[in-house]
Parts: sequence; C-alpha cells; structure tokens
Amino acid sequence: MTVPDTDSSPVDDDLEVRLPRQQRSRAAWARILDAGVALVEEGGYEAFTIAAVCERAEVAPRALYERVNSKDGLFLAVYDHKMSQLVRDTDELFDTVASPTATPEELIRAALGDMVELFTTHAAFLRSVILISGVHPEVYRRGSMHARTLGDYFTTAVMSARAELVQAISEPAIRMAFNTAFSALVVRTSYGPGFATPAVSDAVFIAHLTDMISGYLLRED
Repeated sequence: MTVPDTDSSPVDDDLEVRLPRQQRSRAAWARILDAGVALVEEGGYEAFTIAAVCERAEVAPRALYERVNSKDGLFLAVYDHKMSQLVRDTDELFDTVASPTATPEELIRAALGDMVELFTTHAAFLRSVILISGVHPEVYRRGSMHARTLGDYFTTAVMSARAELVQAISEPAIRMAFNTAFSALVVRTSYGPGFATPAVSDAVFIAHLTDMISGYLLRED
C-alpha cells in the first residue's frame, strides 16, 4: 500500500514536526510517540496531555517542544506514527488476497476478513481517532486518505479474480460495497458491536457482511 501523503498541503506552524537527527534524540522521540499512542488507546483524546506524555515517556517537556510547537502538533505526529503501523499491517494482510484462481466470493470474504482484522487489532486507537475526526479537520483529512487507500486495496483484490468471473462487476459497485463495509466497521469500532444491532462475534459479523456484499456484487440482473 502506498502511504498517504499527509504533507500535500501547507503545514501550519503549530503542526510542524522537527525530526531528530542524533541517535539519543531519536530514541527519546520514539518513546514520546509510543507513549502518546498508549495514552490515546487507554483513555482517548481526553487522556492525551503534554504532562501525561512526558511522564509516560520519561522525558522533560523541553525534549518534546524541541520537536513540536503544540499539543495538536504532537497529537498528529502520534497519529501518523500509529497509522504507519496500520499501513504496514494492511500491506501484509492484503499481500496474499489478490488471486486469479479464486472466485469473487472467496476474494470478497478474504478482503472483508482482513478489514475486520485491521479494525479489531487497532480498535482502541481507531475508536479514539474516528470520534475526534468529527471535530478535528486535519485528523479527518488524513483519515480520509487512509480510508481511500484501503478502498483501493479492497477493489484491487476483488477485481483480481479471473476476468470471466468478475467482468460483470463494475468498479463503482465494488467501491460502493467497500464503503458499506467500511461504514459498518466504523460504527462497530466506535460504539461497540451491539450499538445498532444485537452483538455478534467477529466471525458471525464477517459471515453476515460477506453474504450482504456478495449478494450485492454478484447479483444476476
């Protein structure tokens, strides 16, 4: 997967990140980023404070302000740090999905299973950033880019089936199917599996989602 270019727009001074060059400084910055991720996963955006990050990373505030100018700049650096891990996980998962020997239904099931695994593995962090994106334009922008990249992978996987099996499926239909699945996962991750419907396991959720998406994409007109 290509990592979304989050630097494609001008960077506000408050959001600027000055990356360290020396090994000792890089180690301290890595601790700061990991501490920020842990705080967001454990307590959400409300738990993410400069003081809490410094205490968790065992660094003085000066070490933090050498890299960023504001709490918002630090939060976005932490966001990008965690999302780079999610991108790597996505690469590994989808690397084996595309197959010209598989049926479209098999590919749909595999791709949906990978999406569920991604959301489940990173649920604590994704829950917080999904909720904050509603009031944070930059998190929304970056999250949208990651979501579209995931949609590209889903579409490519489904369309990798043998041509005679997938020719009746249009790319816009696949992207609409992805949007439906992605939206369902966003709700499940943000508010819990029992928010809108009775709670079910991930396996049952994948089965129902696969039946719905397959029925839509593979329907006979």
